[in-house]
Amino acid sequence: MRPEDTDGTGGDGLPVPMAWLCTEYIADELLRTGDLMEPTTLEFRAGRDALALTIFLSGLLGNAPVPGVLSEARVDELRMLTAYGATWRSWICERLAESERAAGPGHPDLALARAAWRWLEETELLAADLDAIVTTPREPVAGGGHDTEGEVQVWTPAWQLGLPLGHLAVHLC
Repeated sequence: MRPEDTDGTGGDGLPVPMAWLCTEYIADELLRTGDLMEPTTLEFRAGRDALALTIFLSGLLGNAPVPGVLSEARVDELRMLTAYGATWRSWICERLAESERAAGPGHPDLALARAAWRWLEETELLAADLDAIVTTPREPVAGGGHDTEGEVQVWTPAWQLGLPLGHLAVHLC
């Protein structure tokens, strides 16, 4: 494989999306270090993708990404960017559009970033319904289980679970 930047001397191979791969690696390490979720879960993936998108689109790594290295100022900026709020989604959409206009079609890093965003938006995960939590314990059902009838199930876009998970992981680093 040729590097992303070949300065005209490379072959005819596919470009390697190094910026995206580096941001995904850093996001993965932050979540693993925080030990908040099993790495095999969809929630972990949502957190990793939300963090990776935030790092990638914010330019926190600059032009020469160095895996595993974020300065304290960069970590603080990442904390602010991942603070839960309605503005994160619109910020991601705006940054993706700006990046695509600047880079042009077919950019390998942006293709992976766009795929991650599409997954975060289109995938719904089962979330805990915090409003449905009652202070009194449920009555046991015959057989020792708990009655699940009437239990509210809340499905939410993956980014709405991934963003707070990523934010918490950044706080723990």
